[in-house]
Amino acid sequence: MITTITETDQWTDVFNTSAGAIYQSDAERCWYVDFAGKVAKFDYRCLLKLRKAVYHIDIEQVLLTSSKAPDVEIIFICACDHCYVLSLVQIIALKELLEGTFVMLELNHILHDRLCIIPV
Repeated sequence: MITTITETDQWTDVFNTSAGAIYQSDAERCWYVDFAGKVAKFDYRCLLKLRKAVYHIDIEQVLLTSSKAPDVEIIFICACDHCYVLSLVQIIALKELLEGTFVMLELNHILHDRLCIIPV
């Protein structure tokens, strides 16, 4: 399912790079990944699966292999409707996007915990 951004959607920009962006929709309780020419909707569980799939790609090994296989990876996530066919450069960019997103989510969690603990 490819989603288009409309004016009525209330998305919060979680993290973005020159290659893409990840937005959070509180109303729909999901995340939108704008990457590789499409905007894909993920729930939190599928976003974690996407991160795990990207992190398990050994980029060094693919770069050092002297085989004539194409430098393309297919990322398919079980229980999700999305599939990515990405080059190594795109995989590196997606990995950077996901790392930044999860750092921002963790930072938000830490700030929320600290602000709730401090008495006013």
